[in-house]
Amino acid sequence: MISTIVILILSSCGYTAQEENLVQPSTDIIMYLSSNKEYEGSAKIISELAREYQAETPGIVFKFDNVAESNLNQRVQLLAASNDLPVLFSYQSGKPLLDLIHSDAVLDLEDTFTELGIIDELNPAAVELLKSYANGEGLYALPLEFNIEGFWYNKEIFAQYGIQVPQTWDELLRASERLSASGVQPFVVAGKDKWPITRLINAYAIRLYGADVMERVDKGDMSLTSEGFVEAVETVQMMGLKGYLGPRVNTVDMETSVNAFLQGKTAMFYMGSWQLRAFNDEAQNQIGEDAIGFFSIPLVEGGSGTLDEYPVNAGLTTSFSKAAYTAEVGEWMKFVFEQYGDRAMSDLGMITGFQVEDTPSDLPPLTKLVQEKINNAKKGALWFEARFSTNAQLLAWDNAQLLVTNEDYTPIQYLTELQEELKRGQ
Repeated sequence: MISTIVILILSSCGYTAQEENLVQPSTDIIMYLSSNKEYEGSAKIISELAREYQAETPGIVFKFDNVAESNLNQRVQLLAASNDLPVLFSYQSGKPLLDLIHSDAVLDLEDTFTELGIIDELNPAAVELLKSYANGEGLYALPLEFNIEGFWYNKEIFAQYGIQVPQTWDELLRASERLSASGVQPFVVAGKDKWPITRLINAYAIRLYGADVMERVDKGDMSLTSEGFVEAVETVQMMGLKGYLGPRVNTVDMETSVNAFLQGKTAMFYMGSWQLRAFNDEAQNQIGEDAIGFFSIPLVEGGSGTLDEYPVNAGLTTSFSKAAYTAEVGEWMKFVFEQYGDRAMSDLGMITGFQVEDTPSDLPPLTKLVQEKINNAKKGALWFEARFSTNAQLLAWDNAQLLVTNEDYTPIQYLTELQEELKRGQ
């Protein structure tokens, strides 16, 4: 503590003479549909490499399209239901992807990368992480990112108001109250995207119960209605109702939240290290990299979680359609993913689940900081919905918006409804 659909349509249609001068009849059109914008993150790197491949490969045409992240799961499900699943697509790498695996719809990427001779491009730790998301059934997604989550903070604001880096949630909440009373927004949260709210619930829960808490919920060893989860939800609801998460939190999208932090409008920002791409961008980062600090999720009194445990994820992962895989797709994959790790690191300072052969000498300080945190992490934790069914995931997100804005909607209501949905999905 996390970030691609490519549709490849192989066509052999007839063209008019005029069209034939522009596009050969055997043209392979690679349509890339991503929840990222084409100019950001993994989408930017893949798009650039794809266009380079197009420039040197006759008959290949690359196009890009975008879908809102909140609509991604539904879009993929509809495409899967109509047997029109894209060749390359981003998706949630927990239980939603398992449904596609069980229907034999997605490609085993460990086998494919081995056949293509590029399996060594993948970081073994990232591979094991993604296999664990798929209940050990295999590698069916690519780790375009490799992230930890925690709290980013504005050092100048902390210094101005005499705030030390919080070691406990009590200290975090006291700092929030001090900032709020001084007219400073403590946090910015992209409530419009929903999942950033449940990330805060998860952050509290893993410090109270330990890094494996959501796995225990998935196995049925623990209920979401347990006292500690109620405490976690109560804490986040209080933060929302007191205004700590910002005004009109559910109208704030991810881009707006990032900009607010990088423009110095808020003191803290809970987010994954995938946002290094924005922090390292001088055009976006108006407070400067020296003004940004990072601290691990604070401890909860009496809890079993530790500061060297982090929510870890591979971002919004990428999968391939098994039915649409061809030799041409394989050649395209080989070109793009042999270079992906180095390009992402050199161009954006992104830490990915791909090996980097040439580490830049001018690696941004914040990227170095995150790499050190990853190297020293003792244990990784799942995010809140990692093992939820699609329906449970959507319920968790939608009701989280209600939770932080409506005091009449209680934490036990939220958790009871969610636990009942989990039971229905078993």
